[in-house]
Amino acid sequence: TMGNWLVNHWFSAAVLAAWLGINIFLFTYYFLFFDRDEQYFYTRAILGSALAWARASAKCLNFNSMLILLPVCRNLLSFLRGTCSCCRRTLRKQLDHNLTFHKLVAYALALLTAVHTIAHLFNLERYNQSQQATDGSLPAVLSKMHLQGSKWLNPIHSNQTTVEYVAFTTIPGLTGVIITLALILMVTSSTEFIRRNYFELFWYTHHLFLIYFAGLVIHGIAGLVRGQTEQSMAEVHPYHCAEYLTQRDQNCTHSCCKDPEFGSIPAESWKWVLAPIILYVFERILRVWRAQQKVVVTKVVMHPARVLELQMQKKGFSMEVGQYIFVNCPAISPLEWHPFTLTSAPEEDFFSIHIRLAGDWTERLIDTFQVETPRIEVDGPFGTASEDVFQYEVAMLVGAGIGVTPFASILKSIWYKFQQADQTLKTKKIYFYWLCRDTGAFAWFNDLLASLEQKMAESGKADFLTYRLFLTGWDTSIANNVAFHFDTATDTVTGLRHKTIFGRPMWNMEFAAVAAAHPRSVVGVFLCGPEALAKSLQKSCHQHSSLDPRKVKFYFNKENF
Repeated sequence: TMGNWLVNHWFSAAVLAAWLGINIFLFTYYFLFFDRDEQYFYTRAILGSALAWARASAKCLNFNSMLILLPVCRNLLSFLRGTCSCCRRTLRKQLDHNLTFHKLVAYALALLTAVHTIAHLFNLERYNQSQQATDGSLPAVLSKMHLQGSKWLNPIHSNQTTVEYVAFTTIPGLTGVIITLALILMVTSSTEFIRRNYFELFWYTHHLFLIYFAGLVIHGIAGLVRGQTEQSMAEVHPYHCAEYLTQRDQNCTHSCCKDPEFGSIPAESWKWVLAPIILYVFERILRVWRAQQKVVVTKVVMHPARVLELQMQKKGFSMEVGQYIFVNCPAISPLEWHPFTLTSAPEEDFFSIHIRLAGDWTERLIDTFQVETPRIEVDGPFGTASEDVFQYEVAMLVGAGIGVTPFASILKSIWYKFQQADQTLKTKKIYFYWLCRDTGAFAWFNDLLASLEQKMAESGKADFLTYRLFLTGWDTSIANNVAFHFDTATDTVTGLRHKTIFGRPMWNMEFAAVAAAHPRSVVGVFLCGPEALAKSLQKSCHQHSSLDPRKVKFYFNKENF
């Protein structure tokens, strides 16, 4: 429910409200300023309200360009997470929404760019019309002023100029076109589909941000949009003198005879983005330095279905459950860094990742490791630990597809804590659900489950973990095989004691069974998987929680990986 969301995400809600509030304030304040300020009286005579639309959106563009780099400074976020380790965990967890905020700011930039560009196209058209006009109107008179000096108002000085000519030959025009193209390419190449299937395309296109920021800083330097200078305002104030401009005779004698003079608005984008750019440069230097630290690959395991497991050691590396690292292999690409969830437990003396075939880079990495062991660079770990799992007597863990990776670390860690009789572990029972489309992907995780199953049976704790594997996509050959081996002790698909269930879980039945087995417990429900599944689990948590505080309660937690 909305109430629950606000309790858990009050920090995110506060950041969102502040961000929206500042954007609305900046837009409204500068819109009214440029729409009413006397300094821009003559500019408005030519441009109308398009001036205010262009300037107000420019302020918001500066503000959002200042913010866009901050959420991707992952070392800065780790530092903040470390400094607020005494804060409540919900607050630290909010820092994991960094990419959601990054995307939100990017969409705002795209929208504001559209407003800014359209407003300026109107402006150029109006500048052009005013320059070509010969009707003696105020815009026409203003456009002919000071064409020789530097005190002009209309940047279009000849009546042969086209809008396209201005767009591609002036600094603001050209940088505007370039940074808009860079933004369009960055936004379109960062859709979920492209990131999942063509990560390299996303990765390299995103480095157009260098061109974006360079263009942004230069964009306003020429100062094409102008206002009346302070000195000229004191001499010939538009409120008194504007009416005389269109009807002046040659031998003028009154105080409004002098032509108004105009000056440019100083460029200020650089003031907004300088600090984040410096921070980001430090971030990249830190990443390079951390990447130089030696990583020893202690074990390479090639699992079925082309899944590569790497076990590594690095001096001073300490991880927590549910964290991830960035991996680079200079032999394949010196620039590409890819995120992988850690599949080892903090109690182990190595850290490990499982890499499945998904795109060019992973394919080249898997091929390389089959021939030799190349040098690997690691940055991390990052992310907030998923320690909440240990706080519940009963935990329901749901992993969908590759979303099962963080649970490898969690299940192993729970088992270690359980064996060592760790006092921080409150867990007495775990229900684990894995939803998967094809059997190939089960293989490496099977080995882990099988070894846990064996260890638990040996120590007489076989009932500590109940797991159910749901195969959501299957064909007739699997079906025939299952029918043939129906009465065997282990599962035909996975070789485990627990049978694979074909089709999707009936969550109402699963929750009802857990509620019946633990009528007085608080149950933590954890998901790493798609949004649609999150909605149905949230609904089940709500439906199956008892209103009586002494009876069963389900709490939903979704992890962001």
